[in-house]
Amino acid sequence: MFRVMIRDNMSPVAKEILEATGKIAVVVDNDKATSDPEALSKIIREFDGLAVRSGTRVTEAVLENAPRLKVIGRAGIGVDNIDQQAATKKGIVVMNAPGGNTVTTAEHALSMMFALARNIPQATASLREGKWEKKQLTGVEITGKTLGIVGLGHIGRVVADRALGLKMKVVAADPFVSREAAGKMGVRLAGFDELLAQSDFITLHVPRLKETENLINADTLARMKPGARLINCSRGEVVNLDDLYDAVSSGHIAGAALDVFPKEPPDPGLAVLSHPNIIFTPHLGASTSEAQVNVARMIAEQMAAYLLDGVITNAVNFPSVSMEEMARLRPHLTLAEKMGSLIGQLVGAVHDITITYSGEIAKLSTRPVTHALLKGLLGAYTDTPINYVNARAIAQDKGMRIRETTDQSPEDFSSIIKLRIEGANASPDEIWGTVYEKKYPRLVRMGDVYLDAIPDGSMIVIENIDKPGVIGHVGTTLGRHKVNIGRFQLGRQDDRAVCLVNIDSPASEQALDEIRALPVILSVRQVHLG
Repeated sequence: MFRVMIRDNMSPVAKEILEATGKIAVVVDNDKATSDPEALSKIIREFDGLAVRSGTRVTEAVLENAPRLKVIGRAGIGVDNIDQQAATKKGIVVMNAPGGNTVTTAEHALSMMFALARNIPQATASLREGKWEKKQLTGVEITGKTLGIVGLGHIGRVVADRALGLKMKVVAADPFVSREAAGKMGVRLAGFDELLAQSDFITLHVPRLKETENLINADTLARMKPGARLINCSRGEVVNLDDLYDAVSSGHIAGAALDVFPKEPPDPGLAVLSHPNIIFTPHLGASTSEAQVNVARMIAEQMAAYLLDGVITNAVNFPSVSMEEMARLRPHLTLAEKMGSLIGQLVGAVHDITITYSGEIAKLSTRPVTHALLKGLLGAYTDTPINYVNARAIAQDKGMRIRETTDQSPEDFSSIIKLRIEGANASPDEIWGTVYEKKYPRLVRMGDVYLDAIPDGSMIVIENIDKPGVIGHVGTTLGRHKVNIGRFQLGRQDDRAVCLVNIDSPASEQALDEIRALPVILSVRQVHLG
């Protein structure tokens, strides 16, 4: 039975979905005191999964005290409250729920824009004080104005779509979006400086990164169009609040709307909180009942799929693919892991590697396959727990260089994975594998020798000079040691041969030494492929 902790007042639907599997026990802990990393570290040890929103910080110290933890689910998009690097090194999947609150957050940004344009919060406060300040609270129209969107991701695209419906002109700045992609949305892509200078309203939809911290500061505010209005529903660290206060106080910036703060809740003494032209909400961007149900459902279903079936969806530290594509990739994952394990046991040391994907597999997302191959390879010569998530990070820590290439030109097989160990003195330094009938892994080449072997269980890999008597000698020796042969595959190239012998139980070192005793035997090695 797996155990999952749910935190941060997540919708009850998450608990219902997880418990409905019959294989996952759920503990709901909404105590804010245990959201502190030090407190969380003391109670996380017995859990396999952790589901959070933005209120819980999952630090490296927390993860060090979570030996069973396999997956962290963030019910929402932002994962900056989770130490992804530490999670990756420990092989913990970090997944989020993109799209579950995209519309809600986009709508909130637009709501803030309307409220800012027409002074709605100030008008409400004024009326409650018994005033009737029509002239002082005159606003501006939205129609025909230019909206600058900084960050054209999931949320930014919805904002753009809605703004175009409001007859606004939309420009966007995003280094990861092409002009063509933006153009298809009806959005003009611009440089950041150009956007600042031209926009009447600027809305921020960027993640919290080193590059985005303090993005809006005295310098960037000064470069904005006089009278511009700023909306931030992304991350509090993106805007320097003191600089914003000064810019609005000077009149250069007409106003601002903030849903997020560097520290939440903010210090009541913050200067921006007192400015009449700056309006606020307490991080309500994703706070609608529909959005909370959506993200809770998504993250619970994703966590259950991973814990019970090993299916990874919407992971931020592992290449995610659709369930349909994963179904096509799964036999190749098995093949690649066994190829990596085989050559890792034969070579027995860290080397740079080249992986070539040819044929139909080259049309699929091959990154998960590379992770599977690295899992098998590294597992052959390290006692560090290796899984699909941390395999690449550990390889990089060991200084391995990984070269991946694809080739869609026709081959003798519909798909081929080729693995080459660079600079290895051992033989073979290259193996090829394929999948028969979309589900049966096969090794089809070892070094220069073609063959047809099943990579499974205990195997003996024999290299020999191609002379009579080898097969009989191997069979007789293993029989004498009561080791049954399941399959015997021989491949030949000139005067050399390679034998791959599947055996039902591991052979003793004495049996292997007796096989080595035949003069034409060049090497005998036993591997275990699970």
